[in-house]
Amino acid sequence: MLKKIFNKLLKQYGKQNWWPAETEYEIVVGIILTQNTTWKNVEKALSNLKRAHMLEPKKILSCSNQIIEQLIKPCGFYKQKTVYLKNITRYYVDLDRNKSTATLRKELLNIKGIGKESADSFLLYVLNRPSFVIDAYTKRFVKTFKLCECKTYEEFKHFFESNLPSDVELYKEFHALIVRWGKEN
Repeated sequence: MLKKIFNKLLKQYGKQNWWPAETEYEIVVGIILTQNTTWKNVEKALSNLKRAHMLEPKKILSCSNQIIEQLIKPCGFYKQKTVYLKNITRYYVDLDRNKSTATLRKELLNIKGIGKESADSFLLYVLNRPSFVIDAYTKRFVKTFKLCECKTYEEFKHFFESNLPSDVELYKEFHALIVRWGKEN
C-alpha cells in the first residue's frame, strides 16, 4: 500500500533530490537549523554561514558562540541552536561510522538538542542508513489518508519501516515527496 502511494506521489511531483546541500557537513548543520523554523529561514542562515566560510566542523568548533549566533539568527532560537550545532559537530568529528544504526541512533538521542526527528535525519541523510524520518508533514500525511492509528513518533516510524523495503533512497525520496505534498496541501 505505501509503495503504491509513493509511486503516485512520484508520478505527481517527480524526483525531489532532497536534501539540498553541497557537502555532508552542510546537512549536519541543516539538521539543527531546521528545528522549529521554515526552510526559507534555514536558507538565510546557511547563506550567512557560507559567506563567512564557516561551513566546516573545525571552524564551527573554534568560533565564538556570539559569532555563530549572529550568522544563524534568521532561523530563530539562535543561542540554543549554536550550542546544539557545536554538540552535533563534536559528535560528527569523532563519529565511528562502523557502529550499528541502532547504536548510532542511541548515541545521537543522548546529545543535547537532538531529538528523534533530528537523529533519524542524521542517520538517513548524513550516514545513508535506513531510518525513516517522521516530521509534522509525515504525521499529517498519515492522518489525512488514514494510513494508521499511530500516535507516537516510534509508532509512525515503525509503520513506515515495516511497510516499505529497507531502502535508503526510497526513504529519502518518500520523505521528500511527503514534505512536498505537505507544503502544497
